[in-house]
Amino acid sequence: MQYTILCVGKLKEKFYTEAVNEFQKRLSRYGKLQIIEVADEKTPEHAPEAVEQQIRKKEGERLLKHIREGMYVAALDLRGREYDSVAFSRHLADKMVQGNSHIAFVIGGSLGLHDMVLQRAEESVCFSKMTFPHGLMRVILLEQLYRACRIQNGEPYHK
Repeated sequence: MQYTILCVGKLKEKFYTEAVNEFQKRLSRYGKLQIIEVADEKTPEHAPEAVEQQIRKKEGERLLKHIREGMYVAALDLRGREYDSVAFSRHLADKMVQGNSHIAFVIGGSLGLHDMVLQRAEESVCFSKMTFPHGLMRVILLEQLYRACRIQNGEPYHK
């Protein structure tokens, strides 16, 4: 299995970087993982909706440049489908059986994803209705991918 995580912005905090590196190492025994970061746009304080939309569009265009033919795209979005860990694992396994051997997860910037990215995605996934910093969301996604791999392989995991 191959996973790509497309995300807006770079990790700035060392503790997020260390956690991401740890999960990349753990996931390496289950498949290939690639993380692609695109530049984020500076968002002015109290920006009008038109400016925010333009920022989402620029970031979205950068993300879309990295989506390749044959990728199954799952956008992380608050309006997406929620899974528990076992259901998420089953869902990923079903995608593999259906011939989707390369899944790309897309994490937007601080303003979220532009509609063109959501329209390109085959599905939207919501990990929580709460808002998380983007660095932490990356760690949460990687941890859940690792947990899904362990579940699929009948290995122990914390419930």
